[in-house]
Amino acid sequence: MAMRMWASSTANALRISCASNTAFTLPKCFSTVLDGLKYAPSHEWVKHEGSVATIGITDHAQDHLGEVVFVELPESGVAVSKGKGFGAVESVKATSDINSPISGEVVEVNTKLSENPGLINSSPYEEGWMIKIKPSNPAELETLMASKEYTKFCEEEDAAH
Repeated sequence: MAMRMWASSTANALRISCASNTAFTLPKCFSTVLDGLKYAPSHEWVKHEGSVATIGITDHAQDHLGEVVFVELPESGVAVSKGKGFGAVESVKATSDINSPISGEVVEVNTKLSENPGLINSSPYEEGWMIKIKPSNPAELETLMASKEYTKFCEEEDAAH
């Protein structure tokens, strides 16, 4: 998977197209969108496994932000609400709030991001995850987009700009 992420990042930097496979797709904006995750229109992703959901920002979001230089995240034990901010990402271009795609209690925070916020750029779906929560309303996951829906959403959003 790391090789795929590197290939995607390289293709993005060179602005060339790569063939897609079943693990991910590369839409016109060249961002990686992983199957099996859920996506919010505010460009956060959720991976729900058992009683825990991992949350981060998408490859599309990090690409538009540019080089991430600082990340502000909540403490463990804090409640997050769907659609409400739980932290911020500062890049060389801007500072952006991060919204929670679902509600729950933070059970783990990716402490690696305080020393190496660039993990969000280099590995947004693996090493660059932000928080893990215990969902309080798992039905909220059904309101989020699947990978194909999110890819179309990004293409339409980029076309409108």
